[in-house]
Amino acid sequence: MSPMYFSFTSAFILGLMGLAFNRSHLLSALLCLEGMMLTLFIATAIWSMTLNSTSSSIIPMILLTFSACEASAGLAILVAASRSHGSDKLQNLNLLQC
Repeated sequence: MSPMYFSFTSAFILGLMGLAFNRSHLLSALLCLEGMMLTLFIATAIWSMTLNSTSSSIIPMILLTFSACEASAGLAILVAASRSHGSDKLQNLNLLQC
């Protein structure tokens, strides 16, 4: 495994571990998800550059678009949760209370 692939894999796994083990605030979970999406974006961009084909060059842009939509939806949920519950702690959020 080359050092580049190892660094992308370790960055993705660190984001996944941060999402799994540090679930106290919604903002930290959103930051971990954003780190994972940026790692995937960089990996697919480098992968499409090494293939030298025009058909696979659109995949990183689609992933970046989905990442922006995920970030905006997550921030909207964060604002709504902090306005209604007073904080962004995940323990205070209960779907059955809505």
